[in-house]
Amino acid sequence: MIEFKTIGLAIAFSPTAPAMLAEARRLFIYFQSKLVLIHVGEHGADEEAKMKTLIADSGLNESVVTVLWKSGDPVKQILAACKSEKIDLLIAGALKKENLVNHYLGTIARKILHKADCSLLMITRPSLDETTVKNIVVNAEDSPYIDHAIWAACHWNSSESSWIHIVRELKLLGLALAANEQCNEQEYEQRKQQMLQQEIDVVEQKLKGISDQKHKINIKIVSGKAGFELARFAERKEADLLVLGAPPRKFSFFTRVFPHDQEYIFNDLPCNVLMVQPRKSK
Repeated sequence: MIEFKTIGLAIAFSPTAPAMLAEARRLFIYFQSKLVLIHVGEHGADEEAKMKTLIADSGLNESVVTVLWKSGDPVKQILAACKSEKIDLLIAGALKKENLVNHYLGTIARKILHKADCSLLMITRPSLDETTVKNIVVNAEDSPYIDHAIWAACHWNSSESSWIHIVRELKLLGLALAANEQCNEQEYEQRKQQMLQQEIDVVEQKLKGISDQKHKINIKIVSGKAGFELARFAERKEADLLVLGAPPRKFSFFTRVFPHDQEYIFNDLPCNVLMVQPRKSK
């Protein structure tokens, strides 16, 4: 349903650079993709030598990697590279906890996720060594790309023994309307169970359209602040990856005044986050 034919990595010469490149290399091999490294900053003989060393130390052959050297505004340059290179998945580093420090990769990733026309993987704790993906949490709400997000989770670089937890929200408005109706406690509980089953049915129907699905599936229905509950659920499950469909690009005045649910997640990333958005072909 969604392909990662070209993977891009926003890379800086920072202490985490080797681990970030190791993460990109694993996905590059798994998805059999092209790999593009995007560096925004100084470009000279020293930088060329550092990049060659990084690539060699990662185990990659320099011939299979495209390096783009950019200067100027990082957000504009990275977005331009994504468009020119037709990148399907952009990888960027992210702070575990956003703060007031103007951290290059943390703030850049945050800005890009609102503007990128491709999928974005934000990595909170890059690792040189491959780690087992045991729990993937998927947000099945509030995006035109819900089906793509579930498909990506089911086809991510993880073992068949991994759990995929698909989270949907129980609509509180529907419960409130049921509570206002003249019904007794038993009838209210029956209505609630019907609503829960309807949400489960939606997810199960989406799973039917996914081939080669071999993971263990858990469907979780939550109520309350959707983004907040999703982040807390990911923490309780010790999730290795949280998968979201990209939100609609056009926000209403109400949404601009009151933070979008997913802002709860971006303010305090519980784990690595994959924002799924199929690249728009032009």
